[in-house]
Amino acid sequence: MGKTIKTDIVNDKAYTINDSVIVIEGLSKKFGKNIVLQDFSLTVKREENVVVLGKSGAGKSVLIKCIIGLLKPDKGKILVFGEDIANMDEDGLMKARAKIGFLFQANAIYDSMTVKENLEFPLRRHWLNLEEAEVLKMVKEALDNVGLAHTMDMMPAELSGGMLKRIALARTLILKPEIILYDEPTTGLDPITAREIDQLILTLQKKFKTSSIIISHDMNCVKTIADRVVLLLDGRCYADDTYKQLENSSDPKINQFFQ
Repeated sequence: MGKTIKTDIVNDKAYTINDSVIVIEGLSKKFGKNIVLQDFSLTVKREENVVVLGKSGAGKSVLIKCIIGLLKPDKGKILVFGEDIANMDEDGLMKARAKIGFLFQANAIYDSMTVKENLEFPLRRHWLNLEEAEVLKMVKEALDNVGLAHTMDMMPAELSGGMLKRIALARTLILKPEIILYDEPTTGLDPITAREIDQLILTLQKKFKTSSIIISHDMNCVKTIADRVVLLLDGRCYADDTYKQLENSSDPKINQFFQ
């Protein structure tokens, strides 16, 4: 069967092309003879959570790396707020990345830094001309948003896995990005903590009005946070619809992900 046709209504909200924050058209990427992405297309609307599903090695992480400019596509366009990431110089990429938060699967927290220093890192990296008092205010606000204000002077080794995920999310949010890319946000967490992270993602999405692409194998996570689900298969966008619609699909290639 061909891919499912997506609708223009998500969570009872009607969208137009002007609401698009990410538009991917005909994206292709290969490594040697290994074709990872092939004519992949996707549009992400403002304030929308799109989950990308696919088997291991399907190209989900490659997709994310292309979106933030870590990998250059062989063909196609990646428009972020109307600008093509692939054609940006280093200065343009840095400015674009300031609008895009990236939550790493393994959190990427620096063990040798305190929580405060970890959150300060993106502020320093983007060479923001901020007074120390403003930096401290931003760190406190970011920690308040994830319910961990008391951890500012703690070291990562003192924190649980769920707390580390929250700290990583706080660091992602500190620059107030308009887009957030999540790479397996609940991997390695127990079911209760995973549900807490899911709810936190939804809460912060509503508060900051972010748009997100989420890579996840956790179907509870997918069901909870996805406005739309995209199935990446054979390098292409094979299906694109709501969780409910895909869950009820009779297509065996789709159905295998929802059993």
